[in-house]
Amino acid sequence: MKKNYKEYLKDITTFILDVDGVLTDGSVLVTTSGEMLRKMNVKDGYALKTALMKGYNVCVISGGSNEGVRDRLKGLGVTDIYLGAHHKQEPLGEYLDIHGIDPGNALYMGDDVPDIPAMKMVALATCPQNAVAEVKAICDYVSHKNGGEGCVRDIIEQVLKVRGDWNSNYSAAND
Repeated sequence: MKKNYKEYLKDITTFILDVDGVLTDGSVLVTTSGEMLRKMNVKDGYALKTALMKGYNVCVISGGSNEGVRDRLKGLGVTDIYLGAHHKQEPLGEYLDIHGIDPGNALYMGDDVPDIPAMKMVALATCPQNAVAEVKAICDYVSHKNGGEGCVRDIIEQVLKVRGDWNSNYSAAND
């Protein structure tokens, strides 16, 4: 019998995230010049920054290749960013190997069919509330938040609270 997702939280040291539909709401605004714009939630950013400052690993793997996304993530302190990754299990395996991370200590949050193979490689598969049915069917945890609306903050905060690394009153991420 599979454990309740909460039983895995204490072992999580690594967050692997998709971008479109997870860190964003999945919408793309196309300008008249052809530029594609995405919107990210600052609460997700705060949680990512806090996790990094507490020593957690964060990796972003996306099929998209928008350099503005890379700039935003680097600004939060994320250094392991794989863009243009259409077969996400390959960069995920590389990332885990390079950093010596046990998949049993990793969580993946994705929202669509291309995320499924990578989600099956880690201990805890999670998704936003508005993920596609195929993803929800394999997930250990479905956030009550939609993509781009705090789902990343939701799962990071749960992990950090269980591990004693979340301070509701103050975090060094404010510095």
